[in-house]
Amino acid sequence: MIERFYMKSCLTFDEVALDLKPGLIVFTGPSGSGKSVLMRSILASVGFADALAEVSESALQWKIDEAETGIENEEPNVFRQVKKEKVRYFINNQSVSKKLLREISETHLRHLSLKDYSDFEQANLLGVVDGFVNTVTSGHAETVRRYGTAFAEYKRVMAELRSLQEEEKRIVDLKEFAAFELAKIDSIAPKSGEYEELMEIKRALSRKEKSEEKIAAAETIFEFEHVVADALSSLDLDSAFFDDAMNELRVKFDEARMAFAEIEEMDVEGVLDRIEQLSELKRRYGSIEEAIAYREEKAKEVQKYENFEEEKRRLSTRGDALYAELMELGRVISLSRGNAMYDVNAAINGYLKQLYLEGATLGITHGDFGPLGQDIVAFDLKGASLDKVSAGEFNRLRLALLAVKAETMKGESGVLMLDEIDANLSGEESMSVAKVLRGLSRYYQIFVISHQPQLTSMGEQHFLVTKGEYSTAVELSRDERIDEIARMISGDTVTPEAKQFARELLENAQCASS
Repeated sequence: MIERFYMKSCLTFDEVALDLKPGLIVFTGPSGSGKSVLMRSILASVGFADALAEVSESALQWKIDEAETGIENEEPNVFRQVKKEKVRYFINNQSVSKKLLREISETHLRHLSLKDYSDFEQANLLGVVDGFVNTVTSGHAETVRRYGTAFAEYKRVMAELRSLQEEEKRIVDLKEFAAFELAKIDSIAPKSGEYEELMEIKRALSRKEKSEEKIAAAETIFEFEHVVADALSSLDLDSAFFDDAMNELRVKFDEARMAFAEIEEMDVEGVLDRIEQLSELKRRYGSIEEAIAYREEKAKEVQKYENFEEEKRRLSTRGDALYAELMELGRVISLSRGNAMYDVNAAINGYLKQLYLEGATLGITHGDFGPLGQDIVAFDLKGASLDKVSAGEFNRLRLALLAVKAETMKGESGVLMLDEIDANLSGEESMSVAKVLRGLSRYYQIFVISHQPQLTSMGEQHFLVTKGEYSTAVELSRDERIDEIARMISGDTVTPEAKQFARELLENAQCASS
């Protein structure tokens, strides 16, 4: 519930501070006094509306999922909206996005406007039916959960299978292209570093003849080797260093001749052809290493295409198993829901009878698999679809659904904020709405702006909104409530009869709640 609300600098309001209680909370006041502005600012403090006030703040008895949000719970948790150059939002003084603020609030608060058809969407209507089933059939909620898990998996598997089936149309071309690319590279069979080695051989071939001529010319040095030895001896110098150098030179020249001999034995044309093949790969792929990497990629593609049929069979088998599971779980769910429909309709029409409506029918048929089963729920009033009913009838239908749903809540609670719930209703119809809301207030803290004395009298907390220099919102005492309800009955000139009727309305409301 919302324990306290504070607002500062909001249009005609200077400052407002409200201490709030559980149950049905009613706001009344003359037209244009600021009731809707006040309600909207409460919604803005929890992320449900755009900011009007400089500050709007709600102290809440709502538990926050600390692990998911990273926000620690406090007692109470304080949600705040601040509007200066820009609008900022806070939870317990920690800055948060409006999106996160609203996501947290949506688990605790519902704002029902005249344009809100969400209660009549399939998920919510099935939720009403399932709530009834859960009270009489143990394990129904678990069956629905298992069905939902299987349905999500079935959708994923079938999406993968459809993707493969679409790919199958071009799989032959893809496989042939990958195999062609693979064969082309394999026909050359490049090895890392091979190109550099062959280029070194090519360079050696190009310099072989000149090198041999230079070696032949250089070997004349050996003819004068003895002359140098004699000169060193005449100087009494050891000639060992010179002998070693000359021997080393002979070895180098011999190694060069042997290398040239090996080159002579090579298939020179073959080397040049191989260099040309590798050069073509370099031109196409950037380098031999990149060509080898591309080859590995294509090899994997070919393997994937060869495994295509096996993967398709696996997905098809898994899809069949999930379909069978959905059929069985869906059958059990549909049977339980079908058995509950008489009681659900009886409960809805029981509340509608209190609300001076009749002839509502919640029907169930079967269709394709959906997230909540194969059941399709349709709701009408005397055969008329919801878009054909009046605003007053629509509000009362929705109220009956909320009341039925509340019966199965098992201690859960939240906040309801209602727009114009008793607009365009007769006094008798307004009283019926008031009684149902009073019953709902056992499960919800309900905020409502009232235009009728009947609903106002049923409020467990009553705030009067008035406009002078500034708009104000003040909680009324019992006597003040009598005066305000009398004003609503007779207008600005309050008659004794209006005050007496107001007093009787409050007394009857007190008796109804005791």
